[in-house]
Formats: sequence, structure tokens, C-alpha cells
Amino acid sequence: MLQKINLENVLFLDIETVPEYPNYDDLDAEEKTLWEQKTTYQRKDEFTADEFYDRAGIWAEFGKIICISVGYFANKGDVRQFRTTSFHGEEEQLLREFKALLETHFNRPHHLLCAHNGKEFDFPYIARRMIINRITLPFKLNLFGKKPWEIAHLDTMELWKFGDYKHYTSLRLMTKILGIPSPKDDIDGSQVRNVFYEEGDIDRIITYCEKDVIAVAQILLRLRNEPLLEADEMLHV
Repeated sequence: MLQKINLENVLFLDIETVPEYPNYDDLDAEEKTLWEQKTTYQRKDEFTADEFYDRAGIWAEFGKIICISVGYFANKGDVRQFRTTSFHGEEEQLLREFKALLETHFNRPHHLLCAHNGKEFDFPYIARRMIINRITLPFKLNLFGKKPWEIAHLDTMELWKFGDYKHYTSLRLMTKILGIPSPKDDIDGSQVRNVFYEEGDIDRIITYCEKDVIAVAQILLRLRNEPLLEADEMLHV
């Protein structure tokens, strides 16, 4: 089945998120109460709501998207090429730019979105933040009323499960066991908040995000038993 997919019809993506505000004290009283209630199970007795706030980027209700990176195959004859680009800046604007891409170049029924753990994180997170920002959902993210086989989403982690619904495998582990260069050679997801708020280095985050996109594409190639991308086949646009 995977071999039948035309890779030029797949948009690979990854998002980077941070807490909506730099610090817990920036929340108003009601937001603090809601945050405490939302995270009670995850925090248990180990952390206070304040101490746990640096992880708020995981939840779309308390976080925001600072970067969406995408990649796609744009082959020219027998020459394979994988292009990456990123949307960043104010959240509403980057979401509108990403939506425009989905509605112009990846708007056909055969076009697919692909991410690692995308069905549990990236796709619903983007949809929720669009709604919060009062942006009408593009067709590819609007799942209301769709049957499972009508949802044009690929998830490399789900593909690796082979029906084992309890199995979780991180992107870093997947790249390691499949012999793919690790995208985590600089920072990882737990450091994005500090790089964004403390260092103000969005370029470093963009590079990290685009490396993850390339890694997802490489995983799909390995699942299809095809050669990995070489450095001269990758292009940032």
C-alpha cells in the first residue's frame, strides 16, 4: 500500500510549540485555576502548577505554535529533490500562511499530510489553534463527519505500530533503529521553550523543526524500503 503512494502527493510536516505566555505569573487567576485542573493527573504530587508550566506548550489550550515546517518531494525527471520551508512569526499569521498552502498546492483528494505522531499531536494541535485564532479549518484538517478512510493523514508512528495501539516510539528512537541521521543533534523538544523565550533564537528552532521534517520523510522512505535522501537532494526554499 505504501509503495502505491506517489511521494510528490505527500506534505511532510512538524510543529514546534511553547507555552502561550513566558511565565506562569502571566496567567490570570481563572487561567491559573484551569491550568491546575488540566494538569492534575500529569503533575501528581511531584510538581506545583507553577513548576509544571514550562510544559504548557504540549496542550493547545495553554500553548501556541511558533513554527510549522513542511517538506515535499519535487522530483525533476530521475533527479530526486526534497524541499523544506517554514512558517514562523505571530501564530495567527503563520497559521493563515500554512492554511493557504493547504488550499492551493495540497488541496486535492489524493494529497496527504504526514507527521510522526501527527494524529495524536500535530494535526489536532494545528486545528485547535486555528479555531482559537478564529480561522476556518482547511479541508485537510476538518475531520467532522469524515469516515476514517476519508481522512488524508499519514502518521509514521502509527505505521510503525502495525496494529499495536499501545506502542509508542519516539522520532529519535525511530531514526536510530532505522539507521537515519538523528535530527536531535542540537536541541530537543524540551528545550524549545527556553530557546524561544530566553534566547530568542527562532532560527535555531526553525532548523531543528526542518530536521524533524526531513527525518519523517526518511522514515517513510525506509518503510517503503527505498534509499534515504542524500544531502545534495535536500533543498531549503
